[in-house]
Amino acid sequence: MYNFDYRRPHSVDEADLALKGLPGAKLLAGGQTLIPTMKQRLARPDTLVDLSAIDGLRTITRSSEGLTIGAMSTHASVAQSADVKTALPGLAALAEGIGDPQVRHRGTIGGSLANNDPAADYPAAALALGATFKTTKRTLTAEQFFKGLFSTALEENEILTSITFPAAKRFAYAKFANPASRYALVGVAVAETAAGVRVAVTGAGSDGVFRVPAMEAELAKSFSAGAIATVKVDAGMLASDMHAASDYRAHLIGVMARRAVIAAG
Repeated sequence: MYNFDYRRPHSVDEADLALKGLPGAKLLAGGQTLIPTMKQRLARPDTLVDLSAIDGLRTITRSSEGLTIGAMSTHASVAQSADVKTALPGLAALAEGIGDPQVRHRGTIGGSLANNDPAADYPAAALALGATFKTTKRTLTAEQFFKGLFSTALEENEILTSITFPAAKRFAYAKFANPASRYALVGVAVAETAAGVRVAVTGAGSDGVFRVPAMEAELAKSFSAGAIATVKVDAGMLASDMHAASDYRAHLIGVMARRAVIAAG
């Protein structure tokens, strides 16, 4: 690991000022990706701005807009929150399935979404539910936020502060996990909200999380596993690696989507 400066602000305003005044600085949330890459000398930030002392980024609240989760809320706190379990039990179940207990008590929802790992779980939930992302500069929709593999709309001096998930008539997430890492080889989120039915896939896309309009159209007509039994996803748009070939991922999308529909229904 290379030498670096370290800052630990106690408010969002302090973090914002630190980030703007230190070119080359990186935000530290749970550190589940950044710290390992620094240890391997694959990342060399001049300064780390640690967000862990900002209590206001850990709140989880229900309102007329839906469920708002602070960006520094850990996976464990999302999984254990009474508000999440009541408003979106499928999201609590998703959080409970991330990594192992150590990861769930250190990793954060904001860090995961800002990193936008193509095999992460939260992006599928955010895209399927039509979540909105609040930052120190603006509010973004899920479609505006996700830009591709490990890429988001966040600018260099912009901090993600909270994510709001709208109320859902039904929502569930199903994944086929890598047995070692618990990352999704394929994960499918299915949601029905006031905006309609949406299906989002993580772990499979060659360009990150994506929606499946053909499944959405069929589920809008009949919300049942049988309605999407014959819907296929083009393997040509999917990733192929040492863990799973693209045609196998295409098959898994159908299986996981049907399981999510059954769980949601």
